[in-house]
Amino acid sequence: MTVVHAAVVHAAGVHAAANGPSLAGGLGGFRLILHVLAATIWVGGQFTLAGLLPTIRTLGEDAPKTVGRAFARLLWPAYAVLVVTGLWNIGALTVSQASAAWKAVLMVKIAVVAVAGVAVFLHQRSSTRRGTAVWGAIGAVASVAALCLGVFLAG
Repeated sequence: MTVVHAAVVHAAGVHAAANGPSLAGGLGGFRLILHVLAATIWVGGQFTLAGLLPTIRTLGEDAPKTVGRAFARLLWPAYAVLVVTGLWNIGALTVSQASAAWKAVLMVKIAVVAVAGVAVFLHQRSSTRRGTAVWGAIGAVASVAALCLGVFLAG
């Protein structure tokens, strides 16, 4: 590390004092950006599509399914990025030193992420209006719950 690079890193707060906030540096920052971007697509996209659904239905009987299939081309890669970066986030920590409460919340989050993925998958595969509604609601609630749990885990 050059003297200039060390000064920039220090000035940016990457190695801040133990009690003060610090900036995510380098690869850790990139990992978090990918995770938040994927969460924006996964969670925000579901709510955006739900908000547009009344308008989409006016475009024709097949329009909701067509738009849903198109959205899936963004949704599933985002879910995959969330899972990969989520595991990467865990790997970047010393989980053995975390509190029992933190570990319990992590386990709940992992389960909720799995429920969200399964529910959205079943929503997309459902052949009834009721099934589509139920699985969509479960997927959306589980997705928001996973997001909230992630915020708590981040501290």
